Amino acid sequence: MAAETIDPRTPILVGCGDVTDINTPVEDGRSPFDLMAEAGRLALQDAGGSGIAEAIDTVAVLRLFVDSSPRFAATGLGSSTNPPRSISRRMGLNARREIYTHVGGNMPQSLVNTFAQAIAEGEMRAALIVGGEALRTQLGVQRAGLDVSWAEDPGGEPELMGENRSGWSPHEAKHGLRAAISFYPLFEQAIRGERGHTVEQHLQSMGALLAGLSRVAVDNPLATRREPMSAERLARVDADNRWIGFPYPRLMNANVFVDQASALIMTSVGEARAQGIPESKWIYLHGCADGHDHWHVSDRENFHTSPAIRAGSALALEMAGIGVQDLDYLDIYSCFPSAVEIACQELGLSEQDPRGLTVTGGLPYFGGPGNNYVTHSISEMMRRLRRAPGSYGLVTANGYYLTKHSFGVYSTRPVPGAWRREEPSRLQARLDALPKAEFTETPSGRAMIETYTVMYDRKAPIQGIVFGREQETGRRFVANTPADAAVLQDLVDREGLDRPGSVQTVDGLNVFTPNH
Repeated sequence: MAAETIDPRTPILVGCGDVTDINTPVEDGRSPFDLMAEAGRLALQDAGGSGIAEAIDTVAVLRLFVDSSPRFAATGLGSSTNPPRSISRRMGLNARREIYTHVGGNMPQSLVNTFAQAIAEGEMRAALIVGGEALRTQLGVQRAGLDVSWAEDPGGEPELMGENRSGWSPHEAKHGLRAAISFYPLFEQAIRGERGHTVEQHLQSMGALLAGLSRVAVDNPLATRREPMSAERLARVDADNRWIGFPYPRLMNANVFVDQASALIMTSVGEARAQGIPESKWIYLHGCADGHDHWHVSDRENFHTSPAIRAGSALALEMAGIGVQDLDYLDIYSCFPSAVEIACQELGLSEQDPRGLTVTGGLPYFGGPGNNYVTHSISEMMRRLRRAPGSYGLVTANGYYLTKHSFGVYSTRPVPGAWRREEPSRLQARLDALPKAEFTETPSGRAMIETYTVMYDRKAPIQGIVFGREQETGRRFVANTPADAAVLQDLVDREGLDRPGSVQTVDGLNVFTPNH
């Protein structure tokens, strides 16, 4: 397509920048706002052009963990009352719209999708999307007892964007289900059961999957874990690779204690031309989609599929006019193995696809900077596509517990005609209409385990969490096992899936006692 025939309202990505800091001493560590501003300046430099900074009318910042998790807020380092303005001031920007997102690893791709539509409709001139974390430094400051504050008040109040709903139900939370490290092992056990694997067989399968991600990280100078990791090493449980949430040892979990930031710049073809940004920098969003599975995990029909990934990825590819076989690059959201396994299943991909499943190295090895990982994956996808003009790349994004999903299909190829997307509510209506599991908060009697995990501290198992089914009614419930070391160890040493037992409510909590 000749450049002069491209609709000037077509949205494009024109700049990207990334920062990974693994070496700065803790006492000299930078705040997340300093890291984000550096990434933003790199993105401006990458885009080039005479005045793209002046054209930016929207600055959007991905929510920091310190503002979304009591665990990280407790360090007392503080945050900004208006993160977008904190970044704008550091970069000398004068954006009229300041956006701060709600929680979700899907949000970077969701912002790209939303902003693409706003640009195409003439509502936005140019946008900076930026996020980052400094949790490596934050942890070091906490351990060293240093007197450090990152609190700042630049004035104003940002517009909030995204879903402002808790990812768990109050009933799930009562039984220890709040964090990703507890939910994702439950998905993994369900996948293992569906595949008929023993724990050891499944450890080897997960190890083979993640070893492929690790190989990409080895060659990525922005990755935080660049040492080669074989499938055997990843599957071997030892002092350096202890259990976190069974069946996940430490090296199969997202690595959140990183200092990383990334930024993207979006604008229109017409604005890019006016600012003199070279066409070699332009990346088009050919397809996109957003949707969520049933919000609470308890309600889902099963724990080993994702209708939203299946339907959303298909919609994004249909919008792009290509199939999964036409993709040259993939970045599948990879916080835990189960997220990758389910996405591959729903996309129809082999877990050993020769194209590879990540362009960065994935969250366990590249790094998992809170809600912002996907900004990094889009940034790296842009660089890959620029080096191979005409190729296509798919980015998938996931928020909460395989809950919220966003998809983007990218290429240097121009989008033919006017850029349009299907109204996201149409997909969501189809997803909302899908069946739910029958659930009870007050189970009793004979029951069996549907899926389970055993949570560990640094030394020993401390809690068993079970999704089960009443044998008489088939209704699902969530429960804890007795807090007995022998019971917990038995669920690690012997098969727990489909194991019978009994469930009762004790002091407001459901307790499932497995048969021995």
